[in-house]
Amino acid sequence: MLTFTEVILFSLETLIMVCAIVLCVGALLGALISRTFLPPEQKRDLEQSLQLTRQELSQYQQDVAQHFAETSKLVHNLTQSYKEVHEHLAKGAVELTNSEISRKIIAAGEGTLNLQGTSIEGATVEPPKDWAPKTPGESGALSEDYGHDEEEPVHQPPHVPVPKKAG
Repeated sequence: MLTFTEVILFSLETLIMVCAIVLCVGALLGALISRTFLPPEQKRDLEQSLQLTRQELSQYQQDVAQHFAETSKLVHNLTQSYKEVHEHLAKGAVELTNSEISRKIIAAGEGTLNLQGTSIEGATVEPPKDWAPKTPGESGALSEDYGHDEEEPVHQPPHVPVPKKAG
């Protein structure tokens, strides 16, 4: 014979399992009933709303693609215009200035200009430096004593006598 404690534990386990099974079955039945008895008008409205949203998304994606295509075309035109202006300036520099200025302008365009009928003397071009050049043994431009000679006396402001008050 079962004791009272064993009956309660057995019954509690059974109750929990039965509740879980009933909950699952109820959820399935509820979902099935709500789909089956959903009014057709509401179903149709939801489908129309979904279709409209898809069309709006598609139109938006087309607008974005068109915007970026136009932006790309405009940037290309801007680049081409910049190149033409630079070529015009370089050609004018070759024709109107001395060879040193002409070399600098052409070097700025990396020598890729289409200058026909013009010639410039060959020259070595160095990129700009981001530091101050110095000779060995000198202090650099960022040194505390840069520009101060050791033999140079320290300048002091002239002494101005202060008049004494009479009295």
